[in-house]
This record gives sequence, structure tokens and C-alpha cells, in this order.
Amino acid sequence: MFREIFAFVLSTSGWVLVSSTLPTDYWKVSSLDGTVITTATYWSNLWKTCVTDSTGVSNCKDFPSMLALDGYIQACRGLMIASVCLGFLGSVLALVGMKCTKIGGTDKNKARIACSAGVSFILSGLCSLSACSLYAHRITSEFFDPMFVAQKYELGAALFIGWAGSVLCILGGSVLCFSIAGSCSPRHSEVNYIYKGAASQSHISSYPRGKAKSVNQSSSRVQQFDKNAYV
Repeated sequence: MFREIFAFVLSTSGWVLVSSTLPTDYWKVSSLDGTVITTATYWSNLWKTCVTDSTGVSNCKDFPSMLALDGYIQACRGLMIASVCLGFLGSVLALVGMKCTKIGGTDKNKARIACSAGVSFILSGLCSLSACSLYAHRITSEFFDPMFVAQKYELGAALFIGWAGSVLCILGGSVLCFSIAGSCSPRHSEVNYIYKGAASQSHISSYPRGKAKSVNQSSSRVQQFDKNAYV
């Protein structure tokens, strides 16, 4: 149960970081430096592009049309939205399937639900990881391209937050799946069977000496009767 709680905390923390990455401003940043201070800072995310001057005043412009956007921005939007939805689904399934909750039915059904939650968290982390890596690849390819003459950008803080959240989602989902697999293994059921057998023996030995002797005599009589029943 403690492993499930630890996995749930990891996965939920990663999902929160990924969700906070989607509206974050600084996906890519570029600055124009003067002789003394930074004269202007250009930054952009999945929804708008902005410029901030030395006085702190920002001028932003939303992307005019979704169909006129670059393909990588559309792909990143779709992957990040899918990651947030999968993380929300994984959180709900994890709450239902964990052993510390009283909903979800039998232990077998709860194990299946918790395993589905782990898979959802893993898919969420992979989606956000793919989106951040695709966006970072575009930035680095333009930055190191000598033939690219437009404004060059660097990696923003949102990409690092997205990578951290993706890793937490993948780790938490993996731990959740492995914890369920360990609890449903045949070795675990064999241990339970041995424990039940030992408990039954201790229950017989807990009787007083006279009663235990009578129980043994009655069982031996039943066995003798069974042997002579077909003579």
C-alpha cells in the first residue's frame, strides 16, 4: 500500500507540473542586450508571442489562426492537451484502484483499475515528453543553423518544467504498475496460503489439553470408521 501511495504522489506531482507547463509563457526566450542593460526580451509559447522592454512593459500578439500555425506548434498543442487529459484520467483511476480506498469492488478489480491508472500516467508522461522534445528540437535546429537569419531563440523554463513533470509521471506510473503486479504474483498468494494454514494450526493448538485430546480422538475414530466402512 505504501508503494501505491508513493507512486500516486509521484504521478500526481508530475501531472500538476505538466498542466502548469501548458499555459506557461517562456517556452523559448531571446534577448537583445545593450551596452549596460537588456533592451528587449522576446519570448513565446504555444499560444502567443511577446516582447518585453527594459521598463517591464510587455506587448503580446496571439497567433492569428490555428490553421496558419507551424506544424510543430499544432503537434505540441495536441500532445500537451492529451497529456493533461490522460493524467486526469490516471488520477481518477488511481483513487478508485488503490487499496487504501473503499471503492472499486473486489481486490482483483481494484488491481486492474490501478494498473490502468499506471498505464495512463505513463502515456501522459510520454505525450508531454514528446511535445517538449519536439519544441526544443526546433529551437536548437534553428539556433545552430548558419543559414537561418531570423530571430534565434533559446530554451525557456517551461520546457525544463515539462521534462521534469514527464519523468515524474513515467516513474510514478511504472511504480504503480509494478506494485500491482507484485501483489498479484503467485508467490504472494502462496504466502497467504501458508499463513492461513499456520493460523488454522494455531487455532487447533489454542484449545485446552483435554479438548484437544478429544478432538484428536474423534478425528481418529472418524478415520477408522472410514477405513472399515467398505469391509
